[in-house]
Amino acid sequence: MTSTEVRLPLSAILREISLDPDPTVSVGEIVHRFGRRAFGALLFIFSAPNWLPLPPGSSSFLSVPLVLLSPQVAVGIQSPWLPGFIDDRSMKRSDMRKAVTKLLPTLERIEKVSRPRWGFMFGAVGDRMIGLTCFLLSLVLILPIPLGNMAPAAAIAAFGLSLVQRDGILTLIGYAISGISVGLLVLGYRAALLALDKVLAFFGLA
Repeated sequence: MTSTEVRLPLSAILREISLDPDPTVSVGEIVHRFGRRAFGALLFIFSAPNWLPLPPGSSSFLSVPLVLLSPQVAVGIQSPWLPGFIDDRSMKRSDMRKAVTKLLPTLERIEKVSRPRWGFMFGAVGDRMIGLTCFLLSLVLILPIPLGNMAPAAAIAAFGLSLVQRDGILTLIGYAISGISVGLLVLGYRAALLALDKVLAFFGLA
């Protein structure tokens, strides 16, 4: 990672990537733009856009890197790595630009108030717990659950920012949203079973 990348905040680097004249952006370009020890930034970048309306296929573009990157955080790998066929996946830069434009105001506000604190939330154990939690949440993101990806995506984004800023409060927010995600999944599962029972009963199959 260059000294310029170290000094620039996440919001500034995102703006630079989105404004590049090349009409497409690949996963590899995003990963390699942040370089070594950039897991937090990448977790945020590939999770936060899930809050927004996206073109078909975008969720796959965003979710697969999360499934591969988060275990690397969990096992303590220092530099992000993705296989070539994932590195080469691309989307229209105009679509990314739209998402970045909507996310930047919130991100910039967070960057202004966030700072390194509660360092006990990180380290050898804390970082690995964050990686494991993000991995489990990223598996949920891949599932075709209507409106079921917003809470997990918000949790991963909070964890990602916490790793960038080393801000334990953001980590705590990530764990809180993770708990909400689990609750929503349980409620959704029970609602689906109840609906199935009613359908079976209607047809006399229950």
